[in-house]
Amino acid sequence: MKLTNTDPSQTKLKVQLKLAIARLRMVQQRDEQLGKSQQRAMAQLLEAGKIDSATIRVENIIRSDITTELHEMLELYCELLLARAGLMESSVCDPGLEEAIKSIIYAAPKTEIKELATVRQLLGEKYGKDFVLTAMDNSDGKVNEKVVKKLSVEPPKQELVQGYLEEIARAYGVDWPKREKVTPPPELIDGFDEGGDEDNQSGGQKIPAEQSATGRKLSKGEEELNKATPPQGFAGPRSPVTVTPPRRTTENVHPKVTLGSVELKPNKRMEAAASRKEPEGAVPDISDLERRFAALKKR
Repeated sequence: MKLTNTDPSQTKLKVQLKLAIARLRMVQQRDEQLGKSQQRAMAQLLEAGKIDSATIRVENIIRSDITTELHEMLELYCELLLARAGLMESSVCDPGLEEAIKSIIYAAPKTEIKELATVRQLLGEKYGKDFVLTAMDNSDGKVNEKVVKKLSVEPPKQELVQGYLEEIARAYGVDWPKREKVTPPPELIDGFDEGGDEDNQSGGQKIPAEQSATGRKLSKGEEELNKATPPQGFAGPRSPVTVTPPRRTTENVHPKVTLGSVELKPNKRMEAAASRKEPEGAVPDISDLERRFAALKKR
């Protein structure tokens, strides 16, 4: 019987990847809760007319969102390495994992996630000092561009700040920027229809509810049918198409879902589906990771 020796460094790397994934998820949940309280405070400032104060403080929310988006990408990279751990048994980096590995090595020292620092150390021991230096300098351009951008220290653009303030105001029902009130149209004069035509079908007179459009008096049964309402809970046939509403990001401040030229707005069921989280410690399959990476690159 042939025994296979398990590489202890490979086992340790898998354990640290799982710990890093759990830590990244926990930090994202923490920052999400803090972000909600900060946004509520921004809405109160806008409602009180303290625009300058809100404009300055909203940059903290933007920076927090950028960090959360970075953590989301690093979590996906860790999941990818865990799912394809068999390709990391060699001391030569597999081309399909090079972006993930170098992005983690590049970003780990610039984050608060200690488990990522351990993963970076283990990857450095496996692939060598030159590999790590190349990743840190990004001299070969293999580090994901979005990771590099989210780790930059440039202040947010004015358009992004304005967009965030508008979205926060909309989410909390604050009228900002102030919009002019629209004057309602005057009531229609009896004898005129909406088009201003005096010679309408009813001759300017209202048709009684108990009378049909042809002038025939309705029977008692027909009157009851007209007054009847559909059974409670009946909403007609349900569409087999479900749409997950997009989340606001720093690259898509005003997220919208459209079907052709019509904007689709999420209902309660869609919002519940969007907030559904995977079980802790779950490792998605490769096809799921590829779909999620494609969605990140479109942001």
